[in-house]
Amino acid sequence: MSAQSAIVIGAGVVGLSTAFHLAAEDLTVTVVDRDPLGDKASFGNAAGIAVTEVVPASVPGLALKIPGWLLDPLGPLAVRPAHALKLLPWLWAFSRAGRPEEVERIGAALSALNSRVYDDLEPMLDACGLSGELQRRGALTVYESEKAFRNDAEEWSFKRRHGIEVRALSGDEAREFEPALSPVITNAILTPQWSHINDPKALVDGLRSWLMRERGVQILTGEVRGFVTQDSQRATLYCEDGREFSGDFVVVAAGAWSGVLAQTLGDRVLLESERGYNTTLPEPGVEISREIIFAERKFVATPLSIGLRIGGAAEFGGLDAVANYKRSEALVSLASRYFPKLNPRGGTAWAGHRPATPDSLPVIGRARRCPNVIYAFGHGHLGLTQAATTGRIVADLVKGRPDSINLSPYSISRFN
Repeated sequence: MSAQSAIVIGAGVVGLSTAFHLAAEDLTVTVVDRDPLGDKASFGNAAGIAVTEVVPASVPGLALKIPGWLLDPLGPLAVRPAHALKLLPWLWAFSRAGRPEEVERIGAALSALNSRVYDDLEPMLDACGLSGELQRRGALTVYESEKAFRNDAEEWSFKRRHGIEVRALSGDEAREFEPALSPVITNAILTPQWSHINDPKALVDGLRSWLMRERGVQILTGEVRGFVTQDSQRATLYCEDGREFSGDFVVVAAGAWSGVLAQTLGDRVLLESERGYNTTLPEPGVEISREIIFAERKFVATPLSIGLRIGGAAEFGGLDAVANYKRSEALVSLASRYFPKLNPRGGTAWAGHRPATPDSLPVIGRARRCPNVIYAFGHGHLGLTQAATTGRIVADLVKGRPDSINLSPYSISRFN
């Protein structure tokens, strides 16, 4: 009996992690991507394994902060005017996700995924010879003002209820952990369960090479446009150049481009590109040991093997809008306030598309009308974090194993 086959649409970290788990089940795996080696969100992210992030982006009280952010042309949130009307349905759903009962439901669903991340991630990295990429050093969330620190107390309490270890620190204690921090920091929270990756690009490149070399996974270039046939046995997709690919299973893991593919199968989904920006400084002039999250300013600094990465911002403008790299420059300028000895010169700027759902939950599960098509997209800020776990869940679905967690919160049916 011949091996079953699977086609994975998307060669980012979620797609490659899914290919890893499917190949481990002895499936013949082909990965198709419009630019398999391209500079995608999997490469340019802030490198965090953010298992402590169990609070949805839409929380009570957020609406009061948004107008001020939007008025700042280089602030942490931006909506391109040409995209504003199209964004309204997503924004409406986003506002509803901030209701207290929804925050509790979404938090439980995020926690269910994040609580198993290391159990899935570490064996994958070990198998591929990439275990050295994972740095389990925790993270610091830092505050300038006592007021902001107090205002976030409920959020930290929420995280504690979901099993997250939280240690409150004074500004001086924070500087004992990270001496490069400015005296403007008055309070901090240490989250030991957080970790980071040395270099996300090296991880993705290494995973892709290992899959091709050790598991015979094919990585092909092709821009998938839709599905030709869907039946109970096979799914056939077609590319822009007319080529067709058929497999026993197809996994849609195309990040921010996944929504259009889901629509061709009759599945509506609220998925937006939330563009993020960063700059990697090769000789930053400062050293930090762990990822630092600047709570009030909504940006992060991560120590990578290739330099210090300073990133953040949430820009909604669609997939075709031209990047505004002034945002990357603004983040570096802002970071100088917190790292007085920072050398801002020689950096490499980057911008990429996070696939954002309004409820902060990914879409994981079968297509409603075609059970051999499985969705694995919409992870927002947590793609790197949840990639290995998503791949494991997809493999369980393919093999017909009982769900290890309740998958209903991640179903695409919630949008239909």
